[in-house]
Amino acid sequence: MNFRNILQEIQQADPEVFEKLSGRRHILKNFGSKVALAALPLAIGSMFKKAYGKSTISSVADVLNFALELEYFEYNYYHTAMATGSNTTTYLVPPADRAGFQMVEDHEKAHVNFLRTAIDAMGLVPFTPNNYVGNPVTGNPFTPPSYDFTARNTFRVFDNYAGFLELAQTFEDTGVRAYQGQLPDLLGNTDGVLTQVLQISTVEARHAAYIRLVRRLGLGAIDNPKPWITNNIPPIISLQPNYLGEDNTVQKGVEVTSIAGYNGNIPKTAATEAFDEPLDKATVASLIAPFKR
Repeated sequence: MNFRNILQEIQQADPEVFEKLSGRRHILKNFGSKVALAALPLAIGSMFKKAYGKSTISSVADVLNFALELEYFEYNYYHTAMATGSNTTTYLVPPADRAGFQMVEDHEKAHVNFLRTAIDAMGLVPFTPNNYVGNPVTGNPFTPPSYDFTARNTFRVFDNYAGFLELAQTFEDTGVRAYQGQLPDLLGNTDGVLTQVLQISTVEARHAAYIRLVRRLGLGAIDNPKPWITNNIPPIISLQPNYLGEDNTVQKGVEVTSIAGYNGNIPKTAATEAFDEPLDKATVASLIAPFKR
């Protein structure tokens, strides 16, 4: 979960967010050492509730609910995969990779419960998927009737490990771009205030890098994926829409390939690998829609 980008989107909805929270910065500074992780969403939700009136707090909730929708989506994908098969010979995820994917699943579940609690603490209604059968009371966000990860039998996912990994990589790459798209620029005022809390902001990108590693080393994927997106190369051609725009080489009006590098100008591959191109909410919604019921 990239909480830095969530705060960016909140700043876009309300440019004065940091002034409104300035009196509570000492709380944020001490989150890492004085507030238990389980208490963070309650503290954050309470902080925003006090800082905002009813008119603006709904915009903040929209940002958090957008993130929550993505986390539900990803958690249910991984939980379904990890539950497929009954022993070491029938598991979808093989024994060598199960510990890694169990960690990914646990991260996504923690993100869902964190966001739900934070939004609830703001006095607002957390997002729930269509056909929701999860149990927020017990912290179980598994809701299989909400998703069809085969996209109406378009993809082989839970009976084909290579197919599962191709979609997993695409979902994580898309998620990273979705968070990046919350605001085109980095926060203007970080001050190191949220450093300890925002360590979680790299988790989704690490998931993507891990899955790419598994594909490259374990299956010898023909696209030979690096830990990051190169140009706009998808794992399979049918997933190309998720990578549109990733071959951009212009950043802040500067053509990156015109910059001198170590041995000539920076190549296009390096220029595209260095940046995750943002996706807006509407685009993200259209990309995950085929997998929802």
